Amino acid sequence: MADPSRSMAAPAVILLSGGLDSATAAAVARSQGFALYAISYDYGQRHRVELEAARRVGESLGVLGHVTVPIDLRAFGSSALTADIGVPKDRSPDAMGEGIPITYVPARNTVFLSLALAYAEVHGAADLFIGVNAVDYSGYPDCRPEFIAAFEQMANLATKASVEGSLRFKIHTPLVELSKADIIRTGTRLGVDYGLTRSCYDPDSSGAACGHCDSCTLRLKGFAEAGLTDPAPYQS
Repeated sequence: MADPSRSMAAPAVILLSGGLDSATAAAVARSQGFALYAISYDYGQRHRVELEAARRVGESLGVLGHVTVPIDLRAFGSSALTADIGVPKDRSPDAMGEGIPITYVPARNTVFLSLALAYAEVHGAADLFIGVNAVDYSGYPDCRPEFIAAFEQMANLATKASVEGSLRFKIHTPLVELSKADIIRTGTRLGVDYGLTRSCYDPDSSGAACGHCDSCTLRLKGFAEAGLTDPAPYQS
Protein backbone atom coordinates (compact mmCIF):
# COMPACT_ATOMS: atom_id res chain seq x y z
CA MET A 1 0.00 0.00 0.00
CA ALA A 2 1.23 3.48 -0.83
CA ASP A 3 2.75 5.57 1.93
CA PRO A 4 0.55 8.70 2.35
CA SER A 5 3.62 10.78 3.21
CA ARG A 6 4.90 10.26 -0.33
CA SER A 7 1.95 12.22 -1.71
CA MET A 8 3.83 15.39 -0.71
CA ALA A 9 6.75 14.46 -2.99
CA ALA A 10 6.97 15.59 -6.59
CA PRO A 11 4.86 13.29 -8.77
CA ALA A 12 6.33 11.25 -11.61
CA VAL A 13 4.83 8.83 -14.10
CA ILE A 14 6.52 5.48 -14.64
CA LEU A 15 5.78 3.33 -17.68
CA LEU A 16 5.51 -0.05 -15.99
CA SER A 17 5.44 -3.12 -18.20
CA GLY A 18 6.06 -5.71 -15.50
CA GLY A 19 9.50 -6.50 -16.88
CA LEU A 20 12.93 -6.22 -15.34
CA ASP A 21 13.86 -2.87 -16.87
CA SER A 22 10.71 -0.96 -16.02
CA ALA A 23 10.75 -2.27 -12.44
CA THR A 24 14.32 -1.03 -12.05
CA ALA A 25 13.50 2.36 -13.57
CA ALA A 26 10.61 2.67 -11.11
CA ALA A 27 12.92 1.86 -8.21
CA VAL A 28 15.39 4.50 -9.40
CA ALA A 29 12.61 7.09 -9.56
CA ARG A 30 11.47 6.17 -6.07
CA SER A 31 15.04 6.42 -4.76
CA GLN A 32 15.17 9.96 -6.15
CA GLY A 33 12.19 10.93 -4.00
CA PHE A 34 9.41 10.94 -6.56
CA ALA A 35 5.85 9.88 -5.77
CA LEU A 36 5.03 7.40 -8.51
CA TYR A 37 2.00 7.02 -10.73
CA ALA A 38 2.27 3.91 -12.88
CA ILE A 39 0.81 3.31 -16.32
CA SER A 40 0.65 -0.07 -18.08
CA TYR A 41 -0.83 -1.11 -21.42
CA ASP A 42 -3.03 -4.02 -22.41
CA TYR A 43 -2.23 -3.82 -26.11
CA GLY A 44 -3.09 -7.33 -27.25
CA GLN A 45 0.36 -8.69 -26.44
CA ARG A 46 0.77 -12.45 -26.38
CA HIS A 47 2.65 -12.13 -23.06
CA ARG A 48 -0.24 -10.59 -21.11
CA VAL A 49 1.20 -12.21 -17.98
CA GLU A 50 3.31 -9.07 -17.75
CA LEU A 51 0.24 -7.06 -16.70
CA GLU A 52 -0.19 -9.03 -13.49
CA ALA A 53 3.56 -8.67 -12.94
CA ALA A 54 3.22 -4.91 -13.38
CA ARG A 55 0.47 -4.83 -10.76
CA ARG A 56 2.66 -6.75 -8.30
CA VAL A 57 5.69 -4.57 -8.98
CA GLY A 58 3.64 -1.40 -8.56
CA GLU A 59 2.31 -2.57 -5.22
CA SER A 60 5.77 -3.55 -4.02
CA LEU A 61 7.13 -0.10 -4.88
CA GLY A 62 4.23 1.77 -3.29
CA VAL A 63 2.86 3.59 -6.32
CA LEU A 64 0.14 6.12 -5.51
CA GLY A 65 -1.90 5.20 -8.58
CA HIS A 66 -1.77 2.61 -11.34
CA VAL A 67 -3.82 2.59 -14.53
CA THR A 68 -3.84 -0.06 -17.24
CA VAL A 69 -4.86 1.37 -20.59
CA PRO A 70 -6.48 -0.94 -23.17
CA ILE A 71 -5.25 -0.25 -26.69
CA ASP A 72 -5.43 -3.15 -29.11
CA LEU A 73 -2.39 -3.01 -31.38
CA ARG A 74 -3.41 -6.37 -32.85
CA ALA A 75 -5.46 -4.28 -35.28
CA PHE A 76 -2.19 -3.42 -37.03
CA GLY A 77 -0.37 -6.73 -36.56
CA SER A 78 3.09 -7.00 -38.15
CA SER A 79 4.74 -8.07 -34.88
CA ALA A 80 5.36 -11.45 -33.28
CA LEU A 81 4.01 -9.95 -30.06
CA THR A 82 0.62 -8.98 -31.50
CA ALA A 83 0.08 -11.30 -34.49
CA ASP A 84 0.22 -14.99 -35.33
CA ILE A 85 3.94 -14.84 -36.06
CA GLY A 86 6.49 -17.08 -34.37
CA VAL A 87 8.72 -15.53 -31.70
CA PRO A 88 12.41 -16.00 -32.66
CA LYS A 89 14.26 -18.36 -30.34
CA ASP A 90 17.89 -19.14 -29.52
CA ARG A 91 19.35 -16.28 -31.53
CA SER A 92 23.03 -15.51 -31.09
CA PRO A 93 24.20 -12.13 -29.75
CA ASP A 94 25.42 -11.27 -33.27
CA ALA A 95 22.01 -12.09 -34.75
CA MET A 96 20.26 -9.99 -32.10
CA GLY A 97 22.55 -7.10 -32.98
CA GLU A 98 21.60 -7.11 -36.65
CA GLY A 99 18.51 -5.25 -37.86
CA ILE A 100 15.14 -4.75 -36.22
CA PRO A 101 13.53 -8.01 -35.03
CA ILE A 102 10.02 -9.23 -35.78
CA THR A 103 9.14 -8.66 -32.10
CA TYR A 104 9.23 -4.90 -32.77
CA VAL A 105 5.71 -3.50 -32.35
CA PRO A 106 5.18 -0.61 -34.80
CA ALA A 107 5.44 2.77 -33.03
CA ARG A 108 4.80 1.16 -29.63
CA ASN A 109 6.89 3.49 -27.47
CA THR A 110 5.59 6.51 -29.37
CA VAL A 111 2.03 5.46 -28.55
CA PHE A 112 2.89 4.51 -24.97
CA LEU A 113 4.74 7.75 -24.21
CA SER A 114 1.92 9.81 -25.71
CA LEU A 115 -0.60 8.23 -23.35
CA ALA A 116 1.82 8.52 -20.43
CA LEU A 117 2.23 12.22 -21.26
CA ALA A 118 -1.52 12.70 -20.96
CA TYR A 119 -1.51 10.84 -17.63
CA ALA A 120 1.38 13.02 -16.42
CA GLU A 121 -0.34 16.24 -17.42
CA VAL A 122 -3.47 15.25 -15.51
CA HIS A 123 -1.42 14.56 -12.37
CA GLY A 124 0.75 17.66 -12.70
CA ALA A 125 3.82 15.46 -13.17
CA ALA A 126 6.66 17.06 -15.09
CA ASP A 127 8.77 13.89 -14.89
CA LEU A 128 8.27 10.64 -16.81
CA PHE A 129 10.44 7.55 -16.34
CA ILE A 130 10.84 4.80 -18.94
CA GLY A 131 13.14 1.79 -18.77
CA VAL A 132 14.50 1.90 -22.33
CA ASN A 133 18.01 0.59 -22.88
CA ALA A 134 20.37 1.09 -25.82
CA VAL A 135 23.10 -1.35 -24.73
CA ASP A 136 21.69 -4.85 -24.07
CA TYR A 137 18.55 -4.65 -26.18
CA SER A 138 17.11 -6.21 -29.34
CA GLY A 139 17.56 -3.34 -31.79
CA TYR A 140 14.32 -1.43 -31.27
CA PRO A 141 14.54 2.08 -32.79
CA ASP A 142 12.21 3.55 -30.14
CA CYS A 143 14.66 2.70 -27.35
CA ARG A 144 17.38 5.04 -28.59
CA PRO A 145 18.36 8.31 -26.88
CA GLU A 146 17.66 10.23 -30.10
CA PHE A 147 14.03 9.13 -30.04
CA ILE A 148 13.59 10.04 -26.38
CA ALA A 149 15.11 13.51 -26.93
CA ALA A 150 12.83 14.14 -29.90
CA PHE A 151 9.75 13.01 -27.99
CA GLU A 152 10.63 15.22 -25.03
CA GLN A 153 10.90 18.21 -27.34
CA MET A 154 7.50 17.37 -28.83
CA ALA A 155 5.96 16.94 -25.37
CA ASN A 156 6.93 20.49 -24.50
CA LEU A 157 5.22 21.80 -27.62
CA ALA A 158 2.05 19.74 -27.52
CA THR A 159 0.46 20.14 -24.09
CA LYS A 160 -1.59 22.81 -22.36
CA ALA A 161 0.65 22.58 -19.30
CA SER A 162 3.81 23.23 -21.26
CA VAL A 163 2.35 26.03 -23.40
CA GLU A 164 1.00 27.82 -20.33
CA GLY A 165 4.30 27.29 -18.52
CA SER A 166 3.04 25.28 -15.54
CA LEU A 167 5.13 22.20 -16.45
CA ARG A 168 8.35 21.55 -18.32
CA PHE A 169 8.36 17.85 -19.16
CA LYS A 170 11.45 15.71 -18.69
CA ILE A 171 11.69 12.10 -19.84
CA HIS A 172 14.12 10.16 -17.66
CA THR A 173 15.91 7.10 -19.05
CA PRO A 174 18.09 6.01 -16.11
CA LEU A 175 18.98 2.65 -17.70
CA VAL A 176 19.69 3.75 -21.26
CA GLU A 177 23.48 3.35 -21.07
CA LEU A 178 23.64 0.40 -18.63
CA SER A 179 24.33 -3.22 -19.46
CA LYS A 180 21.68 -5.70 -18.38
CA ALA A 181 24.01 -6.86 -15.60
CA ASP A 182 24.41 -3.31 -14.32
CA ILE A 183 20.64 -2.81 -14.46
CA ILE A 184 20.19 -5.90 -12.29
CA ARG A 185 22.89 -4.77 -9.88
CA THR A 186 21.20 -1.36 -9.61
CA GLY A 187 17.79 -2.86 -8.95
CA THR A 188 19.15 -5.34 -6.43
CA ARG A 189 20.81 -2.50 -4.53
CA LEU A 190 17.48 -0.64 -4.52
CA GLY A 191 15.54 -3.66 -3.27
CA VAL A 192 13.71 -4.71 -6.45
CA ASP A 193 12.17 -8.16 -6.13
CA TYR A 194 12.89 -9.56 -9.58
CA GLY A 195 10.84 -12.63 -8.76
CA LEU A 196 7.78 -10.40 -9.29
CA THR A 197 8.84 -9.40 -12.80
CA ARG A 198 8.19 -11.17 -16.11
CA SER A 199 10.11 -10.51 -19.33
CA CYS A 200 9.45 -13.48 -21.64
CA TYR A 201 7.88 -12.86 -25.06
CA ASP A 202 6.43 -16.37 -25.26
CA PRO A 203 5.50 -17.67 -21.79
CA ASP A 204 3.38 -20.76 -21.21
CA SER A 205 -0.16 -20.64 -19.82
CA SER A 206 1.16 -20.55 -16.24
CA GLY A 207 3.38 -17.56 -17.01
CA ALA A 208 6.66 -19.48 -16.91
CA ALA A 209 9.29 -18.05 -19.26
CA CYS A 210 10.46 -19.96 -22.33
CA GLY A 211 14.15 -19.27 -21.69
CA HIS A 212 14.90 -19.01 -25.42
CA CYS A 213 13.45 -15.77 -26.84
CA ASP A 214 15.60 -12.64 -27.15
CA SER A 215 14.18 -11.16 -23.97
CA CYS A 216 14.89 -14.32 -21.94
CA THR A 217 18.37 -14.64 -23.45
CA LEU A 218 19.32 -11.08 -22.52
CA ARG A 219 17.77 -11.40 -19.07
CA LEU A 220 19.54 -14.68 -18.24
CA LYS A 221 22.83 -13.31 -19.59
CA GLY A 222 22.43 -10.27 -17.35
CA PHE A 223 21.82 -12.29 -14.22
CA ALA A 224 24.77 -14.56 -15.01
CA GLU A 225 27.09 -11.59 -15.54
CA ALA A 226 25.85 -10.04 -12.30
CA GLY A 227 26.64 -13.29 -10.46
CA LEU A 228 23.01 -13.81 -9.49
CA THR A 229 20.27 -16.35 -10.15
CA ASP A 230 17.11 -15.18 -11.88
CA PRO A 231 14.23 -15.80 -9.45
CA ALA A 232 11.53 -15.74 -12.17
CA PRO A 233 9.97 -19.10 -13.15
CA TYR A 234 11.15 -20.83 -16.32
CA GLN A 235 9.77 -23.77 -18.26
CA SER A 236 11.70 -26.98 -17.74
